Amino acid sequence: MSASRRRRTRLVLAALSCIAVVVITVVLWAGEQPPRAAPEPPREAMVDVLDGPNDDQRVQIDVTLYAPAETPAPAILLAHGFGGSKADTAAQARELVQRGFTVLTYSARGFGRSTGKIALNDPDYEVKDAQQLLDWLARQPEVSRDGDGDPRVGVTGASYGGALSLLLAGKDPRVDAIAPVMTYNDLGQALLPNNASRSAEPGTTPARGSSTDHGVFKQAWAGMLFATGSAPRAAAPSGSGPAGGATDPQGQPLTCGNFTEQVCAAYSEVAQTGRAGRATLDLLDRVSPKSVTAGIDIPTLLVQGERDTLFGLDQADANARQIAAAGGKVKTIWFAGGHDGGQPGPELRRQIGDWFAAHLGGVEPVPDPGTGFLFDIAGRPQRNGEIPVRTITAEAYPGVAGTERTPRFSLGLHGPPTEVVNPPGGSPATTSSLPGAGQVLDAAGSLGQSLARDLPGQTAVFRTDPLESQLLISGTPRTRLSVASVPGQPSTGSAVLFAKLYDVDPEQKRTLLGNAVAPMHVTGLPPDGTPVEVDVTLPGVVHPLEAGHRLELAVTTTDQAYAVPREPAVHLVGLAGDGSVSVPSVHGTATSGQEVPVAPLVGIGVLAGLVLLAWVISRIRRGTADAPDPLLADTPLVIAGLTKSYPDKPAAVQELSMRVERGQIVGLLGPNGAGKTTTLRMLLGLLRPSSGQIRVFGHRLVPGAPVLSRVGALVESPGFLPHLSGVDNLRYYWAATGRPMLQARFDEVLQIAGLGSAAHRRVRGYSQGMKQRLAIAQAMLGLPELLVLDEPTNGLDPPQIHQMREILHRYAATGRSVLVSSHLLAEVEQTCTHVVVMHNGRLVTSGSVADIAAVDGAATFRVDQPQQAAAALRTIEGLGQVEVDGDLVHADLAGHTAAIAVNVLVDAGIAVHRVGPRRRLEDAFLQLVGEENR
Repeated sequence: MSASRRRRTRLVLAALSCIAVVVITVVLWAGEQPPRAAPEPPREAMVDVLDGPNDDQRVQIDVTLYAPAETPAPAILLAHGFGGSKADTAAQARELVQRGFTVLTYSARGFGRSTGKIALNDPDYEVKDAQQLLDWLARQPEVSRDGDGDPRVGVTGASYGGALSLLLAGKDPRVDAIAPVMTYNDLGQALLPNNASRSAEPGTTPARGSSTDHGVFKQAWAGMLFATGSAPRAAAPSGSGPAGGATDPQGQPLTCGNFTEQVCAAYSEVAQTGRAGRATLDLLDRVSPKSVTAGIDIPTLLVQGERDTLFGLDQADANARQIAAAGGKVKTIWFAGGHDGGQPGPELRRQIGDWFAAHLGGVEPVPDPGTGFLFDIAGRPQRNGEIPVRTITAEAYPGVAGTERTPRFSLGLHGPPTEVVNPPGGSPATTSSLPGAGQVLDAAGSLGQSLARDLPGQTAVFRTDPLESQLLISGTPRTRLSVASVPGQPSTGSAVLFAKLYDVDPEQKRTLLGNAVAPMHVTGLPPDGTPVEVDVTLPGVVHPLEAGHRLELAVTTTDQAYAVPREPAVHLVGLAGDGSVSVPSVHGTATSGQEVPVAPLVGIGVLAGLVLLAWVISRIRRGTADAPDPLLADTPLVIAGLTKSYPDKPAAVQELSMRVERGQIVGLLGPNGAGKTTTLRMLLGLLRPSSGQIRVFGHRLVPGAPVLSRVGALVESPGFLPHLSGVDNLRYYWAATGRPMLQARFDEVLQIAGLGSAAHRRVRGYSQGMKQRLAIAQAMLGLPELLVLDEPTNGLDPPQIHQMREILHRYAATGRSVLVSSHLLAEVEQTCTHVVVMHNGRLVTSGSVADIAAVDGAATFRVDQPQQAAAALRTIEGLGQVEVDGDLVHADLAGHTAAIAVNVLVDAGIAVHRVGPRRRLEDAFLQLVGEENR
């Protein structure tokens, strides 16, 4: 036995030993693992708290404590969203209990069975209530403590509850970690946004918003929230007033519902006037997390929805910047949901649990979740209503804590300045979205998109050119506009406008990005028509803009979701600055959002062992393969002594040796059964040779060899999805390879393949020639250095074959190489620079086309009278076949010299411009194959 074989045997035995250890360990562990004890039933309680500016208002908070089987354990305070109660968080609480946490859910004041009035997370009310819930937690035996009165605790919640987690963390140092979900940073900016600024906002982070005053009232969302807070609630115990039992304050209007007087007055003011006074702005500032984020330095997981017209991505961006600046450890996740798109699913809730497991401890440990940035890319809704999602992961949230700023790309906009009219009373108004109806619109497909409607006379439109390659928009795009009054037309000295971005496909179908708009309130417009320039921050979105699509910027005077001026006015809206839209695009890697659950199952242990065995065998194969040959590192292909034989059958390939150099187009020729396809399959690692070797760029080729990533191939016609465009088919194919999209080089491939605008049409409308071009383009993805094609002209007509020839010439002109198998000899002669001729599995000959095609005894004459020349040549006794090809005459001289033929032509009065040996690959091929048969 050779030394290498003994070494291989030892490795296999070691692998089998490892498998045995793994399986036995798993079996024993599974058998010895005691059954998990069931947690105790949840415990209900009404907790008395004192809040208000003077701590003299007694309120009862309805709570439920969920405890795991093993206590004490770290606690999680779970807050609900606006209009909800503790019942809404019960399912998530049970999930966290299963992971070993003690969980406290509660109904905030004014909701559920809790007493008191809604104060919008006021530090004197809801935040004080939550602090006293921490006091209560510290007294419970089920809760771990860091010290007297200091529970080990994290806080999470969605929307209203997410803001509570931030405000509590900023006020109470006992909070150890937080995970706010779908929430806000600045409630005033969220409900009264103004996305126009006289000065440019820094674009360091992906979704930085505008922070300009005098915003536009988001009346649809605010009205719906106020109605939710005004709805009758469950019966509550008495005792919600000052120190002992008064009910609602006497004289408070019924229109205030469950809100405090201050909140009611603020809403009434804004709802009636569309503007916020100083007292209202101060109230909104006080209840906003931005008032405390400078004091949050604990681990913070920010989860924000990408489909959210209430609290957009800009709100999470502001929280990330401010908490990171305060020294907090921040991780950010944008998910394919939100107030318009649904709550976090099981996978995202698992990640929230992981965050607390990592930073609170006391439960089953998890890997450090880090401070990365994850965001979802949602696909098109499926027929069953499901929306496919893939997740992109970046190492950090760009632009915070010293990380690199967000990459941005400028797309030029085109369009003239346009006069837009604000109608009297602000009606009719354009539509963009329905609050909270994003999921319904997604399910409705084109019907949902039809709700986005811009009215003529109210809209200015600016467009980009179609994109040459895909661009992933991930954040808040920006542009600069000029706004002016129109002399002689109605004007109020200010303009309320709404900017929105559409994705327009080649068929002119428009998709409103995020179903969202950017409200603008531009003040100080001179009556003489002097324009005012503003920077506009557009809604934050995650959207892949496909090649061939364009962006359309629409600026309207009305939107049904907002309060608009009732006075008629005319404004002139145009592009300003460099006339472009700046688009953020965060780079990252695609990851799977799913986790395979780990359980003590013997099958998993066996599977792990098999995987280990496969890995060991693959390492053995790689280790026994020859090292790369440095002398062949720049040679695309070298085949030496290649043989493929089968039992009881003639060898398909025998002792084949050949080379392909850089820049060559090599034709692999041979009759049916010559071994061409078998050779190509061995070259691609699809078949294992019986003997001999193949080296690609110096690396010996084995199935699965990494060097195959430098080879592109078309061996059989691929099946394309007919309902997708050509470019979408290419993108899905490339995504399946797992390689980064930027490496595909779609633009260059489409240009070489000459697909043009057809790349953006559905494949079902392609001709056979276009489908073959698309197949070639698929093989060219990534611009592999060696392109292998098996019969690429099958099914093509002569014009299409000519186009295919041009494609291959353009590809080889880039310095790459092509190996093409074909039975069309005339086409190979015009396409290839070199040929390899095979017959019965053996090499017959190889060399340049010019050398192979030179046939003894044949000559070509270029003359001015070809028909007369052919007749004259036929008078030569014993001359072979004579053919006319344009101004060329081909003749088989049959032993005669060319001089004799020239003399005959001259004597006949025919001018001879050129004479030389005839070069025809078909003759050479037939001659070579014929010699093999003899």
